Order: sequence, then C-alpha cells, then structure tokens
Amino acid sequence: MQISSLIKNNTLPVIKVNDIGLIIFSTAFTAIAVGLPLVAHQFNLAGHIFLPMHLIVLVAGLLMGWRMGLVVGVLTPLISYSISGMPVLPILGQITLEVAAYGFFAGLLREKLKLNLIFALVLAMVLGRVVLGSTVMVLGSSGFFDQIIRVVKLGWPGILIQLAVVPMLVSVARNYLRNDIETYE
Repeated sequence: MQISSLIKNNTLPVIKVNDIGLIIFSTAFTAIAVGLPLVAHQFNLAGHIFLPMHLIVLVAGLLMGWRMGLVVGVLTPLISYSISGMPVLPILGQITLEVAAYGFFAGLLREKLKLNLIFALVLAMVLGRVVLGSTVMVLGSSGFFDQIIRVVKLGWPGILIQLAVVPMLVSVARNYLRNDIETYE
C-alpha cells in the first residue's frame, strides 16, 4: 500500500447538507453527545476516562464536515453543563475549546484536505489535545506537556475506544444516511 493512498481517500467524502440539514443533524448529534456522558455516569463509567462526548463530536466532524464538528463541539459541553453541571465550571471553557477543536479539525481534515478517515481521526485527536494543552498553559494552570501527558494517561481507554469505534460509526452512519440525505440537500 502506498503512503499516498493511506493519506488520501476520496471514497467516503463528508456528507454535504444545507442550512436546514445542518440544524437537524447538529441537534441530533448534540443530543447524543450530551446524553451519552449522562448514561456513562449512571453506570459509573467515568467520562474523563472513556471520553463519550469526544467520540460523538469526532463522528460529527468526520461524517458531516468542519461546520458540523465545530457546532456540535461548542454546543455539547455548554448544554451538558446547563443540564448536569458537567463538565464542572472551572474547566468548562477549556473542555469546550478542546471538544470544539476535535470536531473542527476532524471535519476540516476530511472535507477540505480529503484525508483518509483514520489519518484525519488521529490528527484531529492530536490537534484537540494541543488546543487543550495550549489553553491550560495560557491560563497558567498547568504546563503544556504536563497537561497533554495527564489527559493521555487518564483518557487512554477512551482514546483506544475512539480509534476502534469512530471509523465504524462514521461508515455505518454514512451508509445509513446515503439514501436519505437528498432530502436535506
């Protein structure tokens, strides 16, 4: 396999929707991204370890593009906080920036640069953590690398789940939506 085919893969482009579709799908993805951590906490599956919010935001960006990823990434932690108080207020801003970066970069890398799904996912996960590390460094609450190491050590189960599940969810959702999406275009 050539490296260029690993990086570029145009067989599954992002799904394009108009403004109504963006509203409908961003609402659905945001609801899932808010609900999944609530369910995880009910079963004592720590959200900061399994990262359920990140998972759905990454799917939204990879499936529907950077606009959808950004919208879902910004709305999810804010709505989650207003409903459940999670993430807690002292870290709400940095989590919002981190999750928004995941969605934005995942969508941008797929939509504009046409990167392979896996490559775009890994890069978006790295760039999201860079945004988080930069944010806490600017706020003075931690060093850049200290923060990156801390979140990777704590969230490694969620990172593995994302690497295993996100590509599958994107492919399944894309196949499911392929026939119905013309309604929203």
